[in-house]
Amino acid sequence: MSNAIRIGIVTVSDRASAGVYEDEGGPAINAYLDKALASAWTAVARVIPDDRALIARTLVQLADEEGCCLIVTTGGTGPAPRDVTPEATEDVIEKPMPGFGELMRQVSLAKVPTAILSRQTAGIRGRSLIVNLPGRPRAIAECLDAVMPAIPYCIDLIEGPYIETDPAVIVAFRPGQKPKA
Repeated sequence: MSNAIRIGIVTVSDRASAGVYEDEGGPAINAYLDKALASAWTAVARVIPDDRALIARTLVQLADEEGCCLIVTTGGTGPAPRDVTPEATEDVIEKPMPGFGELMRQVSLAKVPTAILSRQTAGIRGRSLIVNLPGRPRAIAECLDAVMPAIPYCIDLIEGPYIETDPAVIVAFRPGQKPKA
């Protein structure tokens, strides 16, 4: 699929990257996007340890070299000492997009009081939108349900490819455009 939209999926986990346990976050993101996106897309997946410099290098590589218009991370967003995904993201973005993290925390807080401990963030690097998600598959889906309606239009605004969602799953919002039912 040479015309497929490239989307980076990064699992940040010391244990998953070492093979101690199976990565569940990356496959959960992949399954969600398979269901939600109507556009042809291909995953550029990475499973890496909780290392700030490595996370930053991986995000730069996916944005600048691999041409991913969307990079979604899972893991490393809590308060533990090794949780450094938001810091690595902030190291490489040019424009913070704090509304993504605010909305994801709001949605998660309706489900679990410990969501206040989550530090998801998002930002723009060139023509790439980077979004940090939590590590649990159920929380991943809840957070993506909340922010996915805005992602295609955000990518439009940064001059990325046109992304269509399956309106039976999630309706992308674009100002001035009537939603397809």
